Amino acid sequence: MQIEEFKELVEGSLLPNIDLIADSPFDPIIVRNDSTSWKLLGNGNYAAVFVHHSKPEWVVKVYGRNHEELKKEIQVYQKLGHHPSYSFLYGYGKNYLILKRIEGITLFNALIQGVPIPVTVIKDIDRALRDAKAKGLNPYDVHGKNVAMSGGRGYIVDISDFYKTGYCSKWDDLKKAYYRIYKPLILKLHPPFPFVIVDSIRKGYRFYKKVKRKRYC
Repeated sequence: MQIEEFKELVEGSLLPNIDLIADSPFDPIIVRNDSTSWKLLGNGNYAAVFVHHSKPEWVVKVYGRNHEELKKEIQVYQKLGHHPSYSFLYGYGKNYLILKRIEGITLFNALIQGVPIPVTVIKDIDRALRDAKAKGLNPYDVHGKNVAMSGGRGYIVDISDFYKTGYCSKWDDLKKAYYRIYKPLILKLHPPFPFVIVDSIRKGYRFYKKVKRKRYC
């Protein structure tokens, strides 16, 4: 299937059959999906991601609000080009992007499921962030929920904030925790951690950053 044919499929069978409801700018959008051929893969504060059975290696990211963010994300992908640790932009429409699908499990879910996170994943992400900087981008908001791994390799699944300015410490903080705590104490006999514990750590980190009056991104 060619990109123009796929865009017709998106605009004919996906967009008319979904509704993205934004109750709060701080919470994920609510998705109503009446399509039987499109599967919802995930949703964030601005957009939702869908896949069609006829082209499982592509995903469609539909923006429910803030289309200016969509334009900026297009520019980021155009600067990145092809890179093994990032998705790739095949095409776009008024309120959606067509992207290469990245398979794998996020680091957040790996902790919950007890899946070991090898050092190669951390090194892949470090390399990918350096490459993004070399292309004039600013890696921003990189954390355990938008870093994935598959086959021992690391991937960044969301680059929508790479146009922003300033320093974001999330990845550096995660990396410190990995080398100081996770690698010496958890990696070898990785037990699954209950969601409530992992999520509490995430919320505690956010609270700590605010108390310390450091910029939280």
